[in-house]
Amino acid sequence: MSLHSTSRHFIPPAFGIEGYARIGNPLTNPSVVEIKPKTTAGQNKYCLKYLYSELFATAIEDAIIAYRILAESNSEMRIQKTLSDMPILLAKKYSVEQPAFADELDSIDANNLKCTSYKLNKLNNDRLLFSDILIATYLGLSLLENWKVLTDRNNGLISIERNRLNLIEEEAKNRNNLRELMKQYRQQRNHIKSVTYDTNVVIEHLKSQVEDSAINAEARSRYMDGWQRARTEQHVQMINDVEASPTNSIEYYKHRMDSEQRVHHEIELLLNIKIGEILAKVESWMNKYDADMEKIELKIQHKQNEHQKIFDKRVELEETLEKHQKLIQNWQKFKDDREEARLFEEKMNNAAVTVQSWWRGLLVRLELGPYKPVNKPVKPAEKKKKTK
Repeated sequence: MSLHSTSRHFIPPAFGIEGYARIGNPLTNPSVVEIKPKTTAGQNKYCLKYLYSELFATAIEDAIIAYRILAESNSEMRIQKTLSDMPILLAKKYSVEQPAFADELDSIDANNLKCTSYKLNKLNNDRLLFSDILIATYLGLSLLENWKVLTDRNNGLISIERNRLNLIEEEAKNRNNLRELMKQYRQQRNHIKSVTYDTNVVIEHLKSQVEDSAINAEARSRYMDGWQRARTEQHVQMINDVEASPTNSIEYYKHRMDSEQRVHHEIELLLNIKIGEILAKVESWMNKYDADMEKIELKIQHKQNEHQKIFDKRVELEETLEKHQKLIQNWQKFKDDREEARLFEEKMNNAAVTVQSWWRGLLVRLELGPYKPVNKPVKPAEKKKKTK
């Protein structure tokens, strides 16, 4: 490998475009250590000479290349990682809204910590952490000629480990406190149980007293009810002995009045039935009368309609006959007028022919007009013959 020492802003070939895109800008990715072009006075203790820094950078570059080859060649783990992250990848592909701040503990099931996906995520995160530290150290040695990035990352890991130890100690203290609180809780619960038991005993004693009082009150009430019932029966018997004869008379006449009322009701019912039958017959005859009257009215109306039709037809025939007579008269008059005009025209034609014949005969006889004789010119040969 060659030393890349000609540029202060050098992107290592092993890192490449993909690695730079994965790590990103320190302003947008807080996990990347910001690289500054110049070191301060407090960072001189982390600085190396140019040659040493470039040698270390070259060695780290070779390690990055080997690490990348090793990571890229493990296709099985990449496939398993892709399958485990398939829901997240599909959500990103189809632009499903994700929460702005996601806690890593929300996606961890405490009852299934030995899941393969958790192991893959842990292995992938460890590899990414190691790769990021190597790349950041490589950039620091190449650009800043120091290893402060590596020390910062180491200090960060140490601080994280210390925080974990503190959390473990705090958890142990909390467990002890929880144990003490549970002990106090059990003591308080036992005390409450004892007090509750004593209170239940008092309540049971009071309930027994109340039940005894209720039983005594019920017995006294039954005795008083029996005594009042006996006195009432005695008084009723005395009243019945005094009012027996009037009561019997009243009952007799009441029964007789009920019988008469029943007979009267039966007779009234029979009369109502008869009246109802007569009214039904009257109603039926009235309905029949109405039906017959309707039929007769329909027949009368039908006959009236037929008579009206016949009358209208007769009037129409009379009008037609009158029109025909007028037409015949007009036609006869027309024929007479036409014959008279023909005879007049024939007479006039005959007179004209007669006059014309007379006139033509007169012209022929007198040789007038077109019938006047015409002297033909004599030819010279004929003149000579005449002279001889």
